[in-house]
Amino acid sequence: MQQNDSAFIKAITQKKLDYTPVWLMRQAGRILPEYRKVRALAKDFKTLVKTPELAAEVTIQPVDILGVDAAIIFSDILVIPEAMGLNYEMEESKGPIFPNRISSLSDLLEIHIAEADELTYVLEAIKIVKKELNGRVPLIGFAGAPWTIFAYMVEGGGSKTFSKAKQMLYTQPALSHQLLEMITLSTINYLKAQIRAGTDIVQIFDSWAGILSPDQYPEFSMKYISRICDAIDEAPKIVFAKGAFFARASMNEIKCEVVGLDWNMDIRESRKLMSGKVLQGNLDPCALYGSYDSIKKETKKMLNDFGPAKHIANLGHGLYPDIEVDKVKCFIDTVKEYSATMSK
Repeated sequence: MQQNDSAFIKAITQKKLDYTPVWLMRQAGRILPEYRKVRALAKDFKTLVKTPELAAEVTIQPVDILGVDAAIIFSDILVIPEAMGLNYEMEESKGPIFPNRISSLSDLLEIHIAEADELTYVLEAIKIVKKELNGRVPLIGFAGAPWTIFAYMVEGGGSKTFSKAKQMLYTQPALSHQLLEMITLSTINYLKAQIRAGTDIVQIFDSWAGILSPDQYPEFSMKYISRICDAIDEAPKIVFAKGAFFARASMNEIKCEVVGLDWNMDIRESRKLMSGKVLQGNLDPCALYGSYDSIKKETKKMLNDFGPAKHIANLGHGLYPDIEVDKVKCFIDTVKEYSATMSK
């Protein structure tokens, strides 16, 4: 199958299609027993990310097991700061930890703009996946948005408030922009290399968009996302900014084809605000803890709210690790059954 014939690509390019494509953020991960077996072969999470054959295997698993309409390369958004020279460690049950963080101009002198050849392990995984998929479904590449990467680099790890990162915006705005510029250029290099290696679409994850104020977001986040979208014209782009409900009208002006919605973004309202975009999302991941009947009901409601306009079914954020695989399959099957019924 040619990628242009896939439902996923047809939805993005707003061509006629027979059913609504569906995939899931964090679909290649801990919900699958098959993933845990591969994970056990690796010494730790970062070893899994940096071993192309293993990363490729877990990328393909959801296509075979769940029946999703797109694969997304198994990696981590924090490969960018590491490639820039700021190493991180992934601690079980705690998340990412940076032994050193960015807090002053002197710290910037210790890092650099990352080049594609510093992330060859991701590119090799992409090449393996493309060969193994053999055109069955498109492959999504991704990177973290500059603000989200900045937040980790300045905070030194995860946080409920990212107060250190936000403090820098207020107290050292020039330094903040300098770091954001370096991250942006690194990300452009990285995403272009992913596309050259074989990804069909790229998604920008702004996971911590919602902790910025409506006044700060245009200056410290959207500006740089827009820079990335302007620089990349080799493949379609998806922008997912969790919590940035206040920025939806502005997102209609960004040069991307798709905007992902989180579960707090009303679908009908979002359609009015972003009439020029294909929308993606946005079932609450916690809905998958419900009964099978409840999952079917919530999924159909989401699809009805999207209406006849082209869209991509997904969750409003990533899968949580304790969600049952059969509940995930129920969501995917409901999307496909609904689409089949509506196309008759």
